[in-house]
Amino acid sequence: MKPLHSRLATRLAGLLLVGLASASASAEDADTAYGRQLVEANCARCHAVGQVDVSTHPEAPAFRTLSERYPLDALEEAFVEGIATGHPDMPEFIASPEQIGAILSFLDTLQP
Repeated sequence: MKPLHSRLATRLAGLLLVGLASASASAEDADTAYGRQLVEANCARCHAVGQVDVSTHPEAPAFRTLSERYPLDALEEAFVEGIATGHPDMPEFIASPEQIGAILSFLDTLQP
């Protein structure tokens, strides 16, 4: 049988790993929620931004289908440069690196 201090150290290490994993998952959830807020505020008037809604603009693709048209990592570069064209009357969209990360995190949750 292992000494008590060895068993306690093993348990403590396990709890620490669980705590770190939970903190990481919470950070991802916060990023995703922020991304959802950004697209709902800036994109939802034309684009479908959920799992089942329909885009109100005929040339605006549903965000859940974006990975069928573009690799999502290519969208990061487009966001960095500032999306100025998508559909003809799409407003220019410029986002900070933090916003881009959050938007991509949210978009990733929508893809099949």
